[in-house]
Order: sequence, then C-alpha cells, then structure tokens
Amino acid sequence: MVAKSTAKKPVKKVTKTATVTKKPVAKKTVAKISTTKPAAMKSFKVYRDGASFREFKISRQTVYWIVLLLVIISLQLWVISIQLQIESQLTIPIDQ
Repeated sequence: MVAKSTAKKPVKKVTKTATVTKKPVAKKTVAKISTTKPAAMKSFKVYRDGASFREFKISRQTVYWIVLLLVIISLQLWVISIQLQIESQLTIPIDQ
C-alpha cells in the first residue's frame, strides 16, 4: 500500500468587500469651434503672412503703441513747461 501525503494546503481567506457603485457623471456638451490654424513658424523657413502691405488693421498692439506715444508726448510737454517756468523765475532778478 502506498501512503498518501496528507499535508494540508494553506487556505486563503476570501473576504467580501462592499462594492461602491458610482453614479455616472453628467457630461456637458460643448459646441466645437472649427478654426483654421495658421502655418506654424519654423526656423529657416519663409513665413507667409496673409495680410498685404497696404492693408490697415487696428489691433491690440496698435492701441498699445498709441497709448505709449501719448504718454511720451505728455511727459515731454510737462518737462518743457517746467523748464520754461524755471527759466522765467531765474530771469526775473536779472531784469530788475
């Protein structure tokens, strides 16, 4: 007779975990805007700008330059007026 080995295999304990069901998140639909992208600028490649030389278009940068120009002109006029006031104060004692 052949004796069979009666070694017990380790028993794995299976525990049941509570399953949490998630509600599906409502998806918001967003209207897709299709735009044509301009050609990307690459190094050492000629870039074609769509605007012609004679075309005039007021952009945000144009407004920035106009504001900067007005600030510079106003500061120059203010400095000139101060110089004239100082000069007039200095020449009064000489004339008397």
